[in-house]
Amino acid sequence: MIEFQSRLNRLQPILEDRDPRKQISAYHDMPYAIFRYDPEEEFALRKAVTLLATRLENGGKRVTRISLGDCLKEALESQRPAEDWFQVEREIGLPETIQTIANVLEEYRPLVDMVAERLPETADPSKDVVFITRTGALFPVYRTFSLLEQLKGKVFVPTVLFYPGDLDGAAGLRFMGVLQAEHNYRPKIF
Repeated sequence: MIEFQSRLNRLQPILEDRDPRKQISAYHDMPYAIFRYDPEEEFALRKAVTLLATRLENGGKRVTRISLGDCLKEALESQRPAEDWFQVEREIGLPETIQTIANVLEEYRPLVDMVAERLPETADPSKDVVFITRTGALFPVYRTFSLLEQLKGKVFVPTVLFYPGDLDGAAGLRFMGVLQAEHNYRPKIF
């Protein structure tokens, strides 16, 4: 069994609960948790998350999956065709391209707005669960710390962000196991 699978198995009964918000979050206004996994396990995790969603749905939950990869693609295409971004990188270089994409996700097509738009319209904490996946697609452009902070007050149902990276101490995370650890994550880390 892959290491993350045992943690995912412990998370399942929490998500099956009538109102799992108190169990997945330390804060009443942030009903979400972070599920950390090794970046190399991305494809195994995707399969496991699909199976978990199926089990939750069979138990009466409504699971909404939000792909940050899809959000990134939408944001980029809102500014120019996807193929043009390769030319941008050739013209201005990787560091400037990374900053430009970060600006798109923060100012022109904010990532937090795209995630909020994908949340269930008639969200019910006793029925709905949201999975935020494909977080690694944002590397190295956007750190999820700011996304989670901005979602405060917009998310009212149990939500799990699947995070590829390393745990650093009790509450620190290193995105993709590469970037310097961010120790300000307030949601519970599973």
